Amino acid sequence: MFSHYSEEPQMVAPEQALSGRVETMQVKNRHFVNGHPIQPPFEDGMELVQLGLGCFWGAERRFWQAAGVYTTAVGYAGGYTPNPTYEEVCSGRTGHTEVVLVVYNPQLVDFSMILKMFWEAHNPTQGMRQSNDVGTQYRSAIYTCSPDQLEMALASKQAYQTQLTAEGYGEITTEIKAAGEFYYAENYHQQYLAKNLGGYCGLGGTGVAYEQGMVS
Repeated sequence: MFSHYSEEPQMVAPEQALSGRVETMQVKNRHFVNGHPIQPPFEDGMELVQLGLGCFWGAERRFWQAAGVYTTAVGYAGGYTPNPTYEEVCSGRTGHTEVVLVVYNPQLVDFSMILKMFWEAHNPTQGMRQSNDVGTQYRSAIYTCSPDQLEMALASKQAYQTQLTAEGYGEITTEIKAAGEFYYAENYHQQYLAKNLGGYCGLGGTGVAYEQGMVS
């Protein structure tokens, strides 16, 4: 999951993005860890959000382990190319970032807790990278699936910025907007670290706590 660039990666222009394809990625509709479906329809009452924290292998594990999370899947979002492959996303020519689709039960876990996990699990001030993973596909992102989620995500960014600034960090670069199309990644990426126990995980936060009471 390593990519190396001599300068800051730049987002591809829409007109220069790869054309992609009509065919969707075929994935096994069963979570390797908990056995739940990873494709809709999901159980009634579930809520969804798409989160980008860098390499999606470790990010997905963080969320499938969380109480109240029904299921997770990894894929590509926020870009232009329909139904991209992993290699295409890594080329930087699709505009997508690696994300985790988190499906959670709001009766068991509040969205504020999902946000706390998100902010604390990575460094949201690094732009087009996370640690040694460099490229537009590693940018931080929250793609929301409801107006309430969007409002809370934006407020949490402002609140966490205050915390980070006090600890000497720069500006949060996280992209926050309403979710567009989520494209499933290849089967071998789904729940990768459960299938490959010694697999690479570059996930690491700033050590600055996000206080849930900062946003209600």
